[in-house]
Amino acid sequence: MAGHSKFKNIMHRKGRQDGLRSKLFSKLSKEITVAAKSGMPDPAMNPRLRLAVQNAKGQSMPKDNIERAIKKASSHEGAEYQEVRYEGYGPGGVAVIVETLTDNRNRTASNIRSSFTKSGGSLGETNSVSFMFDRIGEIIYPSSAGSADDVMMAALEAGADDVITDESGHIIYCGFETIGEVSVALAKELSAEAQAVKPIFKPHNGTPINAEKGATLLKLIETLEDDDDVQNVYSNFEISDEDMAKIAEG
Repeated sequence: MAGHSKFKNIMHRKGRQDGLRSKLFSKLSKEITVAAKSGMPDPAMNPRLRLAVQNAKGQSMPKDNIERAIKKASSHEGAEYQEVRYEGYGPGGVAVIVETLTDNRNRTASNIRSSFTKSGGSLGETNSVSFMFDRIGEIIYPSSAGSADDVMMAALEAGADDVITDESGHIIYCGFETIGEVSVALAKELSAEAQAVKPIFKPHNGTPINAEKGATLLKLIETLEDDDDVQNVYSNFEISDEDMAKIAEG
């Protein structure tokens, strides 16, 4: 596969996933709090909050952490966050979208711009690259959820549009507006909980890059994801398995 999912697989093999667990929980908590503040603090009455909680559960976030994040929103504790999206080009002309939740736009903008510049990329205006992507829903299941054929059948029955299966699991794509109902129907069809349920930016086409540019790009993505204000990073890079292996070997 191309783009961000492949990057995730590499970082998993390098063993970074465990080290990022607490940072991941922090980002999930922030999304839950913002979602709860955007509507009712009840997942049954707030679609965005329902997805945020479902995603947190899929990432094995403790129930106490989830409840604490919702309570923080209800009691109006903590900082007020704004959703800000940044777009630009990374090494090799790869399009990059960065979604953030920030309580200080100047700090976040400065950090994001610096990361792009240091990698040889450039930060653009809003909508400068997002036209190359579709806003859709993504639902991820582990390989244990079923065979490729079983998951494909269940996904189509639930109203999904496409399924990609590899050694790491199943990625189901659906419409942005239908992600909630598709995820609920799919969970019933498979009798399993998803690892992740969220809206994403999926590229129309990939931008080919070699190992050298790829290594620099992955470093940029890693740096961005390590920023506490950054929630998600998307890109449209496409790289061969051979070059990916070279990068993974370091």
